Amino acid sequence: MNNYKLAMTTCSTNESHDLAKTIVESKKAACVNVVEDVFSIYHWQGEMETARESILIMKTTANLISDLQSIVEQAHSYDVPEFVVLPIEQGADRYLKWISDVVK
Repeated sequence: MNNYKLAMTTCSTNESHDLAKTIVESKKAACVNVVEDVFSIYHWQGEMETARESILIMKTTANLISDLQSIVEQAHSYDVPEFVVLPIEQGADRYLKWISDVVK
């Protein structure tokens, strides 16, 4: 089961749909969920910042994580884009098969 991964990034709401489309078109993720209107608080260049952002949740396989990260980093507008990966511990067999069938 640990062959399947969730990768996440945050981005500006303005770029979220375009970034999600770029990722899905690349076939490095089978699906991207865009969660809009997230309020983020973080440190940046010595200051505490706040922003309205979107979270992108990407479903993929372990062997494509490096490629997916490269696409996110190249297409992203942030200097230091978030890219974190979590294992999918369990899931519906048909859904996981669909992920494998779609990505390449």
